Amino acid sequence: MMRVNLLNINIHNITMLQLLEKLKFGGVVFTPNVDHLMKLQKNKDFYLAYQKADYVVCDSKILLYVSKFLGTPIQEKISGSDLFPAFYNYYKHDDNMKIFLLGGLGKTAKIAQQNINTKVGRNIIVDTYSPPFGFENNQQECQKIIDLINHSGATVLGIGVGAPKQELWLDKFRYHLKYVKVFLAIGATINFEAGNIKRAPRWMSEIGLEWLYRLLSEPQRLKKRYLLDDLPFFWLVLKQKFRLYQNPLFQGWKSRIKANLREIDHKKSYVLYLKSKISRGEKTIEKKSHQGIDATTNAKKMSGE
Repeated sequence: MMRVNLLNINIHNITMLQLLEKLKFGGVVFTPNVDHLMKLQKNKDFYLAYQKADYVVCDSKILLYVSKFLGTPIQEKISGSDLFPAFYNYYKHDDNMKIFLLGGLGKTAKIAQQNINTKVGRNIIVDTYSPPFGFENNQQECQKIIDLINHSGATVLGIGVGAPKQELWLDKFRYHLKYVKVFLAIGATINFEAGNIKRAPRWMSEIGLEWLYRLLSEPQRLKKRYLLDDLPFFWLVLKQKFRLYQNPLFQGWKSRIKANLREIDHKKSYVLYLKSKISRGEKTIEKKSHQGIDATTNAKKMSGE
């Protein structure tokens, strides 16, 4: 499967239809956007979770444009909010596909469940749960979620609790989920499906302005992310274009490895020094021993023994 390198991750260069067909056999799907890529420059656990995902697909029209600028164009934008409805429509007649929704506030997930099941014509969403704030740090709460998902019999998990929380939770707990084969990290999709938040008009999404629509819709929550945190992305892309970009996390690891190797060299040198010192000490003792034997022999000769 072809991949396109963007900063420190590789994005699978596949179409929506190809991905939907492959998910018949299971897999973990992450959908990176600009904000993800900026977080991936600093968050080692997030980065490691990304390395274990089966499918990493382009969530952003901006990333699509950037891939063309870098000379390695991505075929298609596959955002979580497009993938999820495409998924449940593609598998609406497959009774083996049973979805658990994890995320949303209050009754949001339940409303999304009702809306989706009505559209599909069967109970494809088998159960939902809206976790409390900070659930990811509460082992008891995480176990409760695992038990709920396992008890539901779901074979698909759609988790929408925000990045990097959703990706890290999947990475940590997915092997505890007995029947789940498909894992979809879908961000704000549950809110879209419930109708709590409106998606950007299609024309804005098509030209890469969905971020602007969301910023205008939720300025207090998103202004720092879009106007401060994500701006350095374009400088990093320029560095990659001229082959000057280096993975900051990898650089950190390289520095630690070099430091460890230097420490090992120092220890080796010290061990060699000790060995040589011991060796010199043994030779000195041996020499003194020989001298003592010689002195004793000479003394005996002189005494006529």
